Amino acid sequence: MTACWVESGVNALSPKVTCPRFDPAAALLFVINSSSGAHDIRVKCAVIESALSAHGRRGELRVCSPSELQQVATEAAALAVSRGSAVVAVGGDGSLSTVAQAAHAAGCPIGVIPYGTFNYFSRTHGIPTDPEAAAQMLLNAQPIPVQVAAINHRLFLVNASLGLYPELLQDREAYKARFGRSRWVAFVAAFVTLLRAQRRLRLHIEIGGSQRDVQTLTLFLGNNRLQLAQLGAEPADTLAGTPGHGSMAALMLRPIGTLAMMRLMLHGAMGQLGEAAGVESFEFHRMVVKPRLSSPRKEVVVALDGEVARMRWPIDIRVLDKPLFLLQARGAANRDSGSGMGA
Repeated sequence: MTACWVESGVNALSPKVTCPRFDPAAALLFVINSSSGAHDIRVKCAVIESALSAHGRRGELRVCSPSELQQVATEAAALAVSRGSAVVAVGGDGSLSTVAQAAHAAGCPIGVIPYGTFNYFSRTHGIPTDPEAAAQMLLNAQPIPVQVAAINHRLFLVNASLGLYPELLQDREAYKARFGRSRWVAFVAAFVTLLRAQRRLRLHIEIGGSQRDVQTLTLFLGNNRLQLAQLGAEPADTLAGTPGHGSMAALMLRPIGTLAMMRLMLHGAMGQLGEAAGVESFEFHRMVVKPRLSSPRKEVVVALDGEVARMRWPIDIRVLDKPLFLLQARGAANRDSGSGMGA
C-alpha cells in the first residue's frame, strides 16, 4: 500500500486511513468529457500530452460524450486498480462527480483537471483552475483522503438538493437549449424559476434520534465549505468537523412571497444568504427524509453536483465513512484560486 499523508482536519473522516496502491510510474487514465467547458477537445488533449511529455510520464486519454461518461469512467477505474494507477477526471463538477463515483467504488485514486464554470471541488482542494497548471501539479501529486457524501448511495462532492433547486437546473438547461450557453441565460432562467416557485415540499426529517415535520421550497445539502462561504450560508458549528471536513450542511427555504423571494436572491448575490428571513441552516452527519403525507409518487427529482436524477423515497443522505483519494500536492488544500457562485 502507498503511504498516505493527511491534511489538517481530514482525520475527522476516519481514525485510520489506508491508501489504495499507487505507482507514480504507472500510466494515468484520463477520462475527458468532450462537452465540458469552452475549450476545444484538441486543446484539452494537447494540455495533457504536453504535461506528460514534460514529466516523462505515460497516460491514456479516453475521450467520451456525456452519455458514455459513466461507462468509460467505470472501465478506466477498474483498469487503474489493476495497474496501481489513478483515473483523472477532465471536466466540470458534474463530470468529476461521475468519475469520482467510479473511482470511489473501485478504490483507486482520482486526479482532476478542471474545465467547468465554478469548479468548487477543485478550488476547495487547492487544484488550480487553469488546466495547464492543474495538469502540471497532478504529475507531482500524492493521494490524500477527502470527504465525500451520498444520497441514496449516489455519491456527490459539492451539493445535492430536493425541490426548487432541481427545478432551477431543469429550467436552466431548457433555456440554454433555446438561447445558448451563457451566464446571462443561466441567470434569467434562475430568476424566472425563483419568481414562480410555489411548490412546497412537506417532509418528515430524521436526524439521529430527533424527528421533525417541515414545509420548504427546497432542501439544499452542502458538502463544500467554499460554496457555503460564498453564499454566506455556513451553519452554526454544532458538530465535530465542518461541512466537507467531518459534517454536512443543510439549508431549508420556507415558503415565501414574490417580494421576499426577490430579497432572498439579493442576499444570495451578496453572499449573505444566511442572514435572509426564511432560511434555516444546520449541520448533520446523516439525515433521512420522507414525504410527510402519503403520495402516489414513489420518486422525487434530486439534483447532485449540477446533474438531475430521480430517486425513490425515503431519501438517505450521509457523510460516507470511506473517503475519496484525491491526487493533490502537499499543502495545496484550501488555496482558493477563483471566485463565483452556483453549481
